[in-house]
Amino acid sequence: MDFSGLVAEIARGFSSFSLGNAVMIAAGVFLIYLAVAKEYEPVLLLPIGFGCILANVGMSSETGLFKILYDAGIKTELFPLLIFIGVGAMIDFSPLLSQPKMVLLGAAGQFGIYATLLLALLLKFPLNQAASIGVIGAIDGPTAIFVASKLAPELLAPIAVAAYSYMSLIPIIQPPIMRLMTTRKERLVRMEYAPRPVSPRVRIAFPIVVTVIISLLAPDAAPLIATLMLGNLLRESGVVDRLNKAAQNEIINIATLFLGLTIGSTMTASSFLNWQTFYILLLGLLAFVIDTIAGLLFGKLMCWLSGYTINPLIGACGISAFPMAARLSAKMAQEEDFENFILMHAMGSNTAGQLGSVIAGGLLLALVMAFH
Repeated sequence: MDFSGLVAEIARGFSSFSLGNAVMIAAGVFLIYLAVAKEYEPVLLLPIGFGCILANVGMSSETGLFKILYDAGIKTELFPLLIFIGVGAMIDFSPLLSQPKMVLLGAAGQFGIYATLLLALLLKFPLNQAASIGVIGAIDGPTAIFVASKLAPELLAPIAVAAYSYMSLIPIIQPPIMRLMTTRKERLVRMEYAPRPVSPRVRIAFPIVVTVIISLLAPDAAPLIATLMLGNLLRESGVVDRLNKAAQNEIINIATLFLGLTIGSTMTASSFLNWQTFYILLLGLLAFVIDTIAGLLFGKLMCWLSGYTINPLIGACGISAFPMAARLSAKMAQEEDFENFILMHAMGSNTAGQLGSVIAGGLLLALVMAFH
């Protein structure tokens, strides 16, 4: 029996395998470990991790199935937009509509985006790349991917991995900052929840009005806000239950699976193992930290101005990681006082952050386009 052909085929497989590929496979395994053992955003990290493994055994986004998925779902921004339809269908904007002042915390939670953009420029990143790196601070994977795919597709893999990884690590990154930035007295502040009634007409009108206003003010954000608000309109209309359930389940699940695998497939050793990736991951973490600090500082200001009737912890969830950030803020308050329930206030701040991240992404696109 002639084994020469088999040996030649095995040799061909190992000929392009390097130490860098082994490192990236280990990174993919680590992401899967975080997803399975720690349950950190498993629907995101598991497919990204597996895609990373495949990319380093020859199935990268430059060939075959993953090239098709990349061209059809990433280059066209289809996957992040489909995910936004599902996210919109899951969001209840009533806590925000009944507490409009939470918009301020949603705005404060985007401060890290712009601070990191300036820092990236100081580190000699061109404007398009600096803007793409800054948007990691939105802690919103679809928005980060949407902006990066338009402005700096060459940095898409590290930006996407940073955005989703930091989103999954919210329970680890934010609590120490929250404890450092607030006193126990502030964390014990109780917030009475007596929401203004929000009529069905207002809830239906809200996604329509927001889409029109933001699309006119920030046209580059129109696809993101339109899909987010379409999902919310499906939810609030009450007449398309099948579409609403499909958006929350089949559509977002399939899009997330393909998005994760495709992003993972871009994580080849040659494109990922370099100092630029290290700087991107570091800057993304810094953006997240600055967002949290800015939100908490603004929450403390609101706490003081309100005569200690607003718990500053809700400032930490002015980012876009819905609903994880809101749940974490509520949990932190209950660790100090088990009967302190601030979840609905935190949800108002968190949904404001979701809108803020979309607007910030559109403004960054407009900024870069204006200077090019």
